[in-house]
Amino acid sequence: MLYHLFEFLENSYNFEIARLFKFVTFRAGIAIILSLVISIVFGGRIINYLKRLQIGETVRDLGLAGQKEKEGTPTMGGILILMAIMIPCLLLAQLDNIYIIIMLLATSWMAVIGFTDDYIKVFKKDKEGLSGKFKILGQVVLGLIVGLVMLMNDDVVVRMDLEELNNCPTCEVVETVDMKDDSNKKYYYVKSGLTNVPFFKGNSLDYNNIFNFLGDYGPMVANVFFVLLVIFIVTAVSNAANLTDGIDGLATGTSAIIGATLGILAYVSGHNIFADYLNILYLPHTQELVIFCACFFGACIGFLWYNAFPAKVFMGDTGSLALGGIIAALAILIRKELLIPILCGIFLIENLSVMLQVAWFKYTRKKYGEGRRIFLMSPLHHHYQKKNMHESQIVMRFFIVGILLAVLTIITLKVR
Repeated sequence: MLYHLFEFLENSYNFEIARLFKFVTFRAGIAIILSLVISIVFGGRIINYLKRLQIGETVRDLGLAGQKEKEGTPTMGGILILMAIMIPCLLLAQLDNIYIIIMLLATSWMAVIGFTDDYIKVFKKDKEGLSGKFKILGQVVLGLIVGLVMLMNDDVVVRMDLEELNNCPTCEVVETVDMKDDSNKKYYYVKSGLTNVPFFKGNSLDYNNIFNFLGDYGPMVANVFFVLLVIFIVTAVSNAANLTDGIDGLATGTSAIIGATLGILAYVSGHNIFADYLNILYLPHTQELVIFCACFFGACIGFLWYNAFPAKVFMGDTGSLALGGIIAALAILIRKELLIPILCGIFLIENLSVMLQVAWFKYTRKKYGEGRRIFLMSPLHHHYQKKNMHESQIVMRFFIVGILLAVLTIITLKVR
């Protein structure tokens, strides 16, 4: 809203200070500050309100040190994260930008699913919460929306030169752009199935090329494949973030690291000079996602103020499902979805630890008559708790690994 207001003031009254709002970096800095302020100022009030409503966490006795002391800690604190994301974004971002619209929709959608789950657990006293099939259905619908918008919206484009366009028979030209210099070079904004691929020289993959052997049916199958891939990514990452939210500050801090990295990737992908230098896809209009990433980062760090050990509030599914959905949608929109296994490595290993534990237990029970375990407990952070490692130590070490993975993700832009 403020962006459009200052744009009007500059155009109508030559209000010079309004020009600052044209710079993504300026608005991103303001967004981080505003998100932090909202989190810290309103955090205490929201926690007290949740206490008055007696919205406390019910803790199962898993034999973990310090676990029962958390009984009654306010949950559903994800409301604070959502406030700190949505309010600055609505104020500072271009609200007519398709990428911002998708992210606001994704955030709201996943928040509603998580809030419904928490509401059933807390107020209806049903420990199971929202049925798993309804959670999956909600994630599938979001993935379907994101996938279809990526394929069909004319503002979701990739820039190509004439040579690249000639090598892409399935690409659809949306707009022709002349360079504003003496080169007289033309570029084309096209709808394409291209995505960035790490570690390979071309650094790009066209999903359509995978299905060339199908002839005329190839593009249609490629589109179906892409939508199914998006659905899988949204479902997997949101559930993995939910699993990671098991000890104080872990999911929040890990998400902040991932969000900051996605902000950097969005910035270089939406900047024509950096995109050309790094030889990655230039994605017009995606720089506005830097504002959203800044809001996301500030909200996570602000929530960590209250969620770090010993936590005064838990985010609940209201927060964790939303965080995972946001991360998945951001990576897909900037066409870096193939970097998710690296960037979201913490989420991945947490998810895998549960899958391996369950699969191995079932296999050994069938073969030997008794179930055996790979880990002392899953997800992985509980394994280290069982080894008598303090929560703070586990979280800090996971943060260090998360930072290393984030750096590796950025390095992939040059390592091919």
